[in-house]
This record gives sequence, structure tokens and C-alpha cells, in this order.
Amino acid sequence: MKLLRVGPAGSERPALLDQDGTLRDLSGLITDVNGALLADDSVLSRVRDAAASGGLPVLDAEGLRIGAPVGRIGKIVGIGLNYFGHAAEIGAEPPAEPILFLKAADTVVGPDDTVLIPRGSVKTDWEAELGVVIGSTARYLDSAEQGLAHVGGYLLVNDISEREFQIERGGTWDKGKNCETFTPLGPWLVTADEIPDPQALDVKLWVNAELRQDGNTSDQIFPVGEVVRYLSRFMTLYPGDVIVTGTPAGVAMGQPEPKPYLRAGDVVELEIEGLGRQRQEFKNA
Repeated sequence: MKLLRVGPAGSERPALLDQDGTLRDLSGLITDVNGALLADDSVLSRVRDAAASGGLPVLDAEGLRIGAPVGRIGKIVGIGLNYFGHAAEIGAEPPAEPILFLKAADTVVGPDDTVLIPRGSVKTDWEAELGVVIGSTARYLDSAEQGLAHVGGYLLVNDISEREFQIERGGTWDKGKNCETFTPLGPWLVTADEIPDPQALDVKLWVNAELRQDGNTSDQIFPVGEVVRYLSRFMTLYPGDVIVTGTPAGVAMGQPEPKPYLRAGDVVELEIEGLGRQRQEFKNA
């Protein structure tokens, strides 16, 4: 299923995109698309049955804002340097273990919302990424297969990063990852049953219509199941938590000088096959 949330920011209602591409209203069945929904198989089954029956009310999509497809996110965990190509382009050795950082849930915006370039920023960068949404509580898992079994769904993420804040200002990466609007999600949460192999997805990103990233999740150093297993050894993952699994080669930081960092007025578009497309215009905060 393709689940989403539509409407004004802070007042989104749950919806579903059916197999014909028609937007359907789910507010008569559920209150939100969140971890509680993903963890409840009986409610998910009712949603699937209602979708199959074709009886869900149609929503007029014209002019309707699409919000982030998951509400009430507990935590967002990022994985750094998780593509061989990306590590190579910035001259880094592939890590022996996953590199972790955290993003605050209040950085989340919708897939087509405006993104703010922070005050004082000179190195705002893009990162098209596969996002993983946890569907059942994961702690101390023993295998990558168990890790995959705890995935509730997948979504598209732009893990926007300010590289000077991240790398040159001391401390952890979090300074460059948690600026306002720095985590566009969506447009859809696609349930895990519709993505049989998360390691075979094309990832693309354009800046001002110029293709900048053209990769595939097969290039990940640590695949999705292993990432979930690994994280579960250090923290408990709860339904609705989001894991941002890394970006392929093609970020601004990896380009020759002068590096094409984002400026006000730039437009970024990105997509992952099966997970939809985003479009953001950037402006100064």
C-alpha cells in the first residue's frame, strides 16, 4: 500500500493512493499514519480490505498539500557513508561499522515543502536517500533477516546537510543535520510487502534539472536488514522510527571546486523507484 498524509501542516489527514493512482480518504478508518498503525496488523488488514473494495471516498488532489507520510515520529537515525561510491568521491575509506547520527523529528517537512537555507550557511548540500520505517519493536536482533522482518515500510528522504556546520564546526555531525526543514519525507510510505528487495532500487536527484545523483541501493555498504540489526544492539527501535540509510555518489561535497552548494532559488528534485518523487525550492531562512 501507498499511505500518505495530506492537508495543511499540522492538520494532515491519512490517505491512500490506490493502484489506479486515485487518492482515497482514510480518515473514516484511522486517525493517522504512524507507528501505532504499522504495529497493528488487524488495522492494516482493514485498510487493505477497504482499499481492495474500492469503497473509500475519493479525495480531490488538485491543490492539496502532501505532508510527511509518517506522523508522531519518535526518532530519526541517520547512517553516514553507507555507499561505496559516496565514500570514494569524498576520499573516505568505507567504514568498518555503520556511522550513526540522529536527526530531530521537528526537522521533518513534506516532500514538496520549501526548504530553508540556514543563516550563515555556505555549504548546504543534498542527499537522496532510502528511508526505512520500523513496523515492530526491534531490540537485540541476531540477523539481517530479523532486521528486515521489523521493517514496516519505505519512503524517500532528502537528508539535507550543511557541510561546514557538520564537519568544520567541531563536535558531532548533528549541527549540520538538524537545521529547520532539513528532512523532507515522502510523498508515500510504501508498506514493506510492496518492496521485495530494498537493495535493488534506483536513486536519482536533480538540481535545477541537472542530474547530480544516479545510484542504486545495491551499492550500500551495509544493507537495510544489517542496518536494522546493528542499530538494535545499541538502541531500541520502535514502530514509526525512521532510519535514513545513506546517500549514493553525486553530492555537492564530492564535486570539484567550486562545489555547487545550494543557494536560494535552487530547485531540487529526487526519486526512488516505487517510492515517488519530491520537489523542493530552497530559500534563505
